[in-house]
Order: sequence, then structure tokens, then C-alpha cells
Amino acid sequence: MIDPHLASRSVLVTGGNSGIGEAIAKAFAAQGARLILHFLDAAVVPPNMGHAVAGRAKADAIAAEIRARGGSIDVIPGDLLDPATPRRLFDGAGPVDILVNNAAHCELPDDILGVTPESLDRHFAVNARASAAMMAEFVRRFRAREGTSGRIVNVSTDAARAFATQVGYGASKAALEAMTRSVAIEAGPFGITVNAVAPGPIQTGYIDADLARRVLPDIPLGCLGTPEDVAHVVVFLASEQARWITGQVIQVAGGHAL
Repeated sequence: MIDPHLASRSVLVTGGNSGIGEAIAKAFAAQGARLILHFLDAAVVPPNMGHAVAGRAKADAIAAEIRARGGSIDVIPGDLLDPATPRRLFDGAGPVDILVNNAAHCELPDDILGVTPESLDRHFAVNARASAAMMAEFVRRFRAREGTSGRIVNVSTDAARAFATQVGYGASKAALEAMTRSVAIEAGPFGITVNAVAPGPIQTGYIDADLARRVLPDIPLGCLGTPEDVAHVVVFLASEQARWITGQVIQVAGGHAL
């Protein structure tokens, strides 16, 4: 049996109360990690969000489930559009060994005719700026406490290189991938690996039968992905076995968008 050495490690997951983030949180909890689960409170939903916001009730339900299984978890709300949120999250989290930047902002319409300066600003504020600030806080605090084995995993999209109809979202994720490589170079000497996963079509409830029929021919493995498929790769990148992998963007997409 492979031991990923994650028991008692502290993991901060942003956007951890639904979809891929929820699966990531539960996967780390199953390894005995201490979870800090960030979520966006439904009371502060930004305009034109292209996805539902689960809110506090779902975060509390996930926490109750993990605690019932003997796990350790704290939940912390925060709006990543606010530049002060990253520092506040780390203040409340305590020492963090693993950071997973999963939270994302997506607005519709986001095609070239619908994109606006304001929507672009919001996409980049959450998907790029906040992720950069979270990484900066992590590295700064990790160095201050003389940590020896840190992990950062960013969640992008396999369409970051070119995402027609989602211009702002795709471009902000491309920026996140660029930052992943840059921060990997800077953080490596401090014992921190920095990688990203790029999910393809993941069934989190938004893919209806018509969309599935259109997208499946472009997936060589012939099926949609699940949030757990992404979570498994995130856990691997955080594991001891991945200690010499850094600066990489790994597609978790069944061969989609190769």
C-alpha cells in the first residue's frame, strides 16, 4: 500500500463546498489530513455568476460529514473579490502545509460580444489575482515557520489555451497556469512544489444530455469526468510520491483538448 504521507497535514481548499472542491476536500479528509474549507457565502454572490453558489449550509453539511467520520475540518467564508480575503483566510487557518486554489469566478455571457471591462476585472480578480495572493501568503508563512515540504495545487481548465465563448474565464485561467510555472521556480528552493490540474468536461451537474452528446466525441476515453477524478490527481500532487514534480499543468480530461 502506498502511503502519501498526508495524515495530519493541514490543507486549505478554496471553493471547497461544491463540485470539484468538495471532492478534493473529502479526498484529503480520507487520507487523515486536517481540512480548512473556504467557501463563498451565498449572501455575497457577484453579478452574472455562471454557476450556482452553494453557500454556508453546504459547507456546514460537508464539515458535519467529515467530522462524523472522525476527520478534522474548519470552515471559513470569504469573498475572493476582496483583496483582503487571502490574508484573512490564512490568519484563520493556522499553519498550512498544502494550498489548493480551486475557487473560480465564471460569468455569462463571456463571449467576445458579451465581455465587459467589469466582467474581465472580476474574472482576473478571483481566478488570477486572488490565487497569486493566496500563493504569496502561503510561501511567506511557510518560510517564516521554516517548513520543509509544502505543496500548492492550482485548478485551471483544459481550455485555458483557447476558450471560445468564455473569453475572460479562459484567459484568467491561462494567467493562473503561467503563474504556476513562475511560482514553482521561486518557491522550489524553499521546499515547495507548485503544480496545476486542468480539468476537462467534469459532470458537476451542468452538463445536460444535449451537451454530453456534443462533447463526448471529443473525449478519447468516451466518458465525462467526475469531481473525484480531479481530486485523485490533486491528492497525488500533494503526496510524498510527487515530491519531485513541480511547475507542471496536468490535464485531467480523458484526452479532451489534447
